[in-house]
Amino acid sequence: MSPLRGTLASLRRRPVRVRLAIFSAALTAVILIGFALVVGRLVSDRLQGDFNDEVASTAKALALNLQAETNATGVTTIRGGPNLDEFAGASDAVIRIVDVNGDPLPGSNPIDLGEPSASGGLREVGDLVVSDSQIPTFITTFATPALYVQYARDPSSTDKTIARLWLFLGCGVVVGTILAGVAGMSVARRAMRPIASLTGTARTIARTRDPSLRIPEPENEDEVAELARTLDEMLRELDAARTEAETTVRRQREFVADASHELRTPLTSILANLELLEEGLDEAGDEDELAATRSALRSSKRMSRLVGDLLILARADAGRRGEPVECDLSRIASEAFEEVEPVAEEHEMRADLDPGVTVMGDPDELHRMVLNLLENAIRHTPDGTSVELGLHRNGERMLLEVADDGPGLPAGAESKLFGRFVRGTGPADSQGRNGDGTGLGLAIVKAVAIAHGGEASAGPSEAGGARFAVTLPLAPEAADLTDTAAVPDGAKDGTED
Repeated sequence: MSPLRGTLASLRRRPVRVRLAIFSAALTAVILIGFALVVGRLVSDRLQGDFNDEVASTAKALALNLQAETNATGVTTIRGGPNLDEFAGASDAVIRIVDVNGDPLPGSNPIDLGEPSASGGLREVGDLVVSDSQIPTFITTFATPALYVQYARDPSSTDKTIARLWLFLGCGVVVGTILAGVAGMSVARRAMRPIASLTGTARTIARTRDPSLRIPEPENEDEVAELARTLDEMLRELDAARTEAETTVRRQREFVADASHELRTPLTSILANLELLEEGLDEAGDEDELAATRSALRSSKRMSRLVGDLLILARADAGRRGEPVECDLSRIASEAFEEVEPVAEEHEMRADLDPGVTVMGDPDELHRMVLNLLENAIRHTPDGTSVELGLHRNGERMLLEVADDGPGLPAGAESKLFGRFVRGTGPADSQGRNGDGTGLGLAIVKAVAIAHGGEASAGPSEAGGARFAVTLPLAPEAADLTDTAAVPDGAKDGTED
């Protein structure tokens, strides 16, 4: 990348007000530089011309005021005019009277200024500018040689004046550029102030996700005001669309919650009738109808569980929660452990539960959360795997975890396991234990954890298997509780029934 392209790329990353100030200063600098070059050249040429004209005119004036005369002895003298030494000292100049060969008359300044020029033009000798002018002669019987007055001055004072001029112009360019940049920044800041207000409001809306906030309208009727009105109109439409979407989603969630609740009653009746029918057919020995009835009973149980899961999720989505009560999570976890242990078959079940761990919430939902974690561990681990349920206090929160030493979690699956209808194929699924999974078990775990002010996570266990953890805040009085919870004998000490 070329330096110019890199500079332009760096400039494009600057704020607009900075770019405006830089462009204003750059444009002013270009104008001032052009003005300074023109003025400096004109003035310096004028000063140099005046100096040269003064040298030439002085030489001519001296020549006109002087006359050369040769006497009978052949001696040439100069008559008239000012005292040359005093005149030279007053003007800081060098004055010589020389002949055509450049030889000076006796008493002239010893500085050699070269041979005179018949044209009378200016020439430079060392650091001096010299002008030659022929002196008129008296007409006598004696021939008078041609004489010239040489007038020379040092142009250093004029050069210093020209240098000061360029310095002054350069300082003017620098100061003007700086002032233009400061003024441009001030004007740009003032012009961008409404944009900054719009940006601040937009950031607030992005942070709060509240499109009901309004955009402040600038006082001036310009493009910024038009942009503000357009953005405000867009926010109004977005707010209306969000309200409509939230209303629709809320109605859908309420419908699902109500439908799930209403479905539980007929499903309970169907299950009861199918169980009675199964008993009657079993006693009658009708194998074909008994098999069909048992198949219908299994499907009904699965549907009942699915409806229960949907009801929990729908209530969580709709924000329908009853008044939280103090729940002994140690007892709830113990009951869930006892419920799962008989169907664990070849799994080694262990539990380590701190007594008296209480939280505020819904006991049924908490029971379902623990039950789902245990069933998930059994479903997705092979026979011979150990599954451990742990419940411990951790400061002002409690930690519930279910860990196993099975094959572990697939790589990158930790963030997807708690999604709804995410189903995996585990050993228990292939063996037909615990029925077919619905893909809602871990979603319910997360929903219950969030509804109770906690969080759920998944990761590897210390034994190399999977570990699911839930943290919940303890009840305010949990730290003062000293009664032990009802924990099964085989759970606390790690033995099996």
